[in-house]
Amino acid sequence: MVPMQTTSLTFQSSVLVRAIAEQAYTLVSDVTRTGEWSPVCAECWWDPGQGPEVGAFFTGRNVTPDRTWETRSEVVVADPGREFAWSVGPGLVRWGYLLKPVDAGTELTEDWEFTAAGQEFFHERFGSEAPREIAAREQAAREGIPTTLASIKRILEG
Repeated sequence: MVPMQTTSLTFQSSVLVRAIAEQAYTLVSDVTRTGEWSPVCAECWWDPGQGPEVGAFFTGRNVTPDRTWETRSEVVVADPGREFAWSVGPGLVRWGYLLKPVDAGTELTEDWEFTAAGQEFFHERFGSEAPREIAAREQAAREGIPTTLASIKRILEG
């Protein structure tokens, strides 16, 4: 039996964008535009009457060559010009954007955390295949975040 991961897996990357933090925040907090920059999430939509505020829920549709699936997320941080984050599951995976004003614009950081609870869920769901599934999600985040940030930069600076 493979031992279960008991700590979160994390990854983050940053990019400098020539835009003020408030402009970058307006873009990244509009989850309906996620399909424009994400290599996996093709589209997102808010629950009726909801938007980018703490406690709001949205659904995301993810597409890879192997499968298509939907996730349910809750906004956990909505601090205009500073941070926007959501929890998938909720409680399984946390994604977010941190925005830091700098002389040349904004340092935009995307961060990802695959929580211990999320990994436990994967062990329950996938059994002996869980380590492979968890590793695949980690690889997707490590490859996808820089791609996402480059696309967001192109949109903001275009």
